[in-house]
Amino acid sequence: MSKSKSGVGPPKIIGIDEKLAFKSGRPTLKSIAEICGLAVPTVSRALSGASDIGQSTRDRVRQVADEIGYIPNRAGVRLRTGKTNVISLILPTEIDGLNYSSRIIASIAGALRNSPYHLIVTPFFPDEDPIKPVKYIVETELADAIIINQIQPEDPRVKYLLERNFPFATHGRTMWSEQHPYFDFDNFEFARHATELLAKRGRKSLLLISPPLSQNYSQNMIAGMQSATKETDLFSDYFEEPTQNGTSKRLNNQLIEYLKRNPGTDGIITSTTVSAVGAISTISALGRQLGKDIDLCTKEVAPFFRQIRPEILTITEDVTEAGSFLARAALTAIDHPEEPPLQMLVTPEDTT
Repeated sequence: MSKSKSGVGPPKIIGIDEKLAFKSGRPTLKSIAEICGLAVPTVSRALSGASDIGQSTRDRVRQVADEIGYIPNRAGVRLRTGKTNVISLILPTEIDGLNYSSRIIASIAGALRNSPYHLIVTPFFPDEDPIKPVKYIVETELADAIIINQIQPEDPRVKYLLERNFPFATHGRTMWSEQHPYFDFDNFEFARHATELLAKRGRKSLLLISPPLSQNYSQNMIAGMQSATKETDLFSDYFEEPTQNGTSKRLNNQLIEYLKRNPGTDGIITSTTVSAVGAISTISALGRQLGKDIDLCTKEVAPFFRQIRPEILTITEDVTEAGSFLARAALTAIDHPEEPPLQMLVTPEDTT
């Protein structure tokens, strides 16, 4: 096959015989190069997403690789580049919202789809030290970057990763946010906006069911609610949502006790669909009518309540956008550590 000086020749059409032939032996970079009329180094760089290779060439190489069933030799890639081509998403095992985990996983995986990187999910349990899986990945070199959530203001995982100069991105901000990539939903504005929406409905005594108080976004929510009520005659209070097994029953009991002690409460703010469902159940059990005796405003990651309970005030957090951005931020941290970290803070809008 003739090739130009650049190593690029006319593309070869993949016939059925060639596809079948590859089934008897493992396709290689050379196999792709012969079909595409490219040099092997060009194919390798195209598959790695090199920016100086044209998009059409990268797409063609990826298409051929998929058609013939090319799978990179991980050991060989690691030996040549020192990379695993893996990004690890570390997720807690407890439920923290309707479809949150599936949506964040799908969006990160989708953003990595046309890159050489693959996503693995590393779980950790509520009774474990959350830094344990982070240290394991870093010290065993299982991934090239890590994505974490449930961020604390002085998160020890972030401190550890910064000290070791290991690429990562966070779903949430820390006190060191200027130094690392993050995507965050402005939970101060969420709670402030939710408070204002309830006030417009004439509510005077509000309760926030907050996430774990150790996490930064919980502190932001409390501050946002208090900011909105500071110069008004509204009363605001909060308690921490249970996070262990049996969450629904514990939350219901906790909320029943609170509402019995504070019967004048006429507005509730929740940050997850799980806590919103618990609040709805409790309100009904106490014989109070949602939307009449008491109003509820909740954050949701999917249009759930808007479709089945339109009397509920909802504010949407786009987890799909978060996952896509976190994937790009992690890739940039790996490939361009000298550049400023990618960061995004989104402001909520009500969807009622």
